[in-house]
Amino acid sequence: MASFSVRFLGCKVSHVDAHAVRERLLAGGHEERDGAADIAVVNTCCVTHEAVAKSRKEAARAARTHRRVYVTGCGANLAGDAFSGLPDNVVVVARRSEETPEFVAGDVGAIGCVQADARLDRVRAFVKVQDGCSFSCRFCVIPLVRGASRSRSAGAVLGEIRRRVREGHREVVLTGINLGCYRDRAAGYRLARLVREAGAIPGLERLRLSSIEINHVDEELVDALRETPTVSRHLHVPLQSGDDGVLQAMGRRYSTATYLRRLEPLREDFNLTSDVIVGFPTEDERAFENTLKVVAEAGLTKVHVFPYSPRPGTGTAAEDPVPPQVKRERSARLRAASHAACLAHWRSKVGRGDVVLVDRPGRGYGDDYSPWLVPAAAPVGELIGVRGASVSEEGILAA
Repeated sequence: MASFSVRFLGCKVSHVDAHAVRERLLAGGHEERDGAADIAVVNTCCVTHEAVAKSRKEAARAARTHRRVYVTGCGANLAGDAFSGLPDNVVVVARRSEETPEFVAGDVGAIGCVQADARLDRVRAFVKVQDGCSFSCRFCVIPLVRGASRSRSAGAVLGEIRRRVREGHREVVLTGINLGCYRDRAAGYRLARLVREAGAIPGLERLRLSSIEINHVDEELVDALRETPTVSRHLHVPLQSGDDGVLQAMGRRYSTATYLRRLEPLREDFNLTSDVIVGFPTEDERAFENTLKVVAEAGLTKVHVFPYSPRPGTGTAAEDPVPPQVKRERSARLRAASHAACLAHWRSKVGRGDVVLVDRPGRGYGDDYSPWLVPAAAPVGELIGVRGASVSEEGILAA
């Protein structure tokens, strides 16, 4: 038996991939430890230069306290020498996410003592339904490291959700690299049908989507989100830029008018959040001001801001003319606008009731993924009724 630890960097899909390795090692009879262990798995991110640097630092740190380190995930599949020069006990696993758990477990070595119930230690379960991307955004390295879009069968997805519900997870989040591309053609499923059937599974109390491109927010999906009672009133829809010229230079497949029009049916009662890249090579001050306007007009609250970082192998790999200080200044302005929008949204909940999933002591998320501060005695993993009393910089204080 080997002892192991697993850590991940990056998005919710990275979280799912890291835990797939974790479950496979547990099923092989190995023991998970919080501190130093025989084996470390570091599931990496490469969406920005900073993410790669953090991933490399994490792998180097793990190499000092573990007999062997497996570097997995997007960063491991990045072309070049991102992880060269690390100690000899670091193994870079440049494989697809579907193949990685079996490779790591096989290299560690299976033993006879098998744990049949290797559950995630979380109150919400992330279920990956799709991986890869066949889009061609000029700044994005993900298609190069994840491969083309591919989907799991609906039967496998629904079966996993039933298992997660039996394990005690109150909330399930459907994840994917390009979630709206989900297809099970043989069984006649697109994402909308999957949402309806997943949301109807007995015992599931809350269903969410992790992130979806605006191209896929169509009438069929909107109806499914509205008509499925367990679906959370939250949707994360990347914008990337609020300027049409920049969107075109990015290779995005929509205009700002399309973005606004498709979100309009959800603005009244959905909490809408987004991603924006600041400092793209063609972004000038006018283009950035357009982004601020569209963020406000769309009614977005939380915006994840990413300063542009050229990625190897992409169409803009050699372009980075916007000075770092300009990126920092624009990022700060957008984050400030986002925070102000969040506070306004949270204040609208004062005096109103909500249901919060407590995911750590004293904290949790409401139906629309707004953060709540709840009594410390509230049991982790439970859904509790609350009423908004006031607002702090961190979230809504429950009465």
